[in-house]
Amino acid sequence: MKKAKELTVLCDAQVAIIMFSSTGKYHEFISSAPSTIKGIFDRYQQALGTSLWTEQYENMQRTLSHLNDINRNLRTEIRQRMGEDLDVLEFDELRGLEQNVDTALKEVRQRKYHVITTQTETYKKKVKHSQEAYKNLQQELGMREDPAFGFVDNPAAGGWDGVAAVAMGGSSAADMYAFRVVPSQPNLHGMAYGGSHDLRLG
Repeated sequence: MKKAKELTVLCDAQVAIIMFSSTGKYHEFISSAPSTIKGIFDRYQQALGTSLWTEQYENMQRTLSHLNDINRNLRTEIRQRMGEDLDVLEFDELRGLEQNVDTALKEVRQRKYHVITTQTETYKKKVKHSQEAYKNLQQELGMREDPAFGFVDNPAAGGWDGVAAVAMGGSSAADMYAFRVVPSQPNLHGMAYGGSHDLRLG
């Protein structure tokens, strides 16, 4: 900066400097305050009779044109895969398009069957888990899937005591477990049909 200022004073010249530090920080110096870097470049181009931006602009135009061609070709291909704009295609092009569509259809079907198979296996696992949970719950409750209920006579029981019995896989008396109704349930003690009756689960 100091040398640039000295050069400006000694030579009575307009000086512009652009600097980038090792960390990428930008610095600039312009000897004439009203001027800008762009103004300096414009004067440089006028003095040399050339343009610093023409080549860059042309490169950008070529890139843009290439991208437009790619976009146009992709849109045409999409329309043709949907069955549109087929009149301009020759036999070989139509055959190639047909093969591409068949290949794409196979891929779609393969993916569809894979999704269906995966979902089916997942649902089977959920059903199996639910069935196991249901069986475990039945075992914890000590119940069968289809218990039978009914009233039976119990001439051996004395008085009006009701007896509740649960069958444990047999019909003999040894296979029955009886529970007497507690006295705090008078409504159950009052049930009588001309004799003593038992409430049994068989």
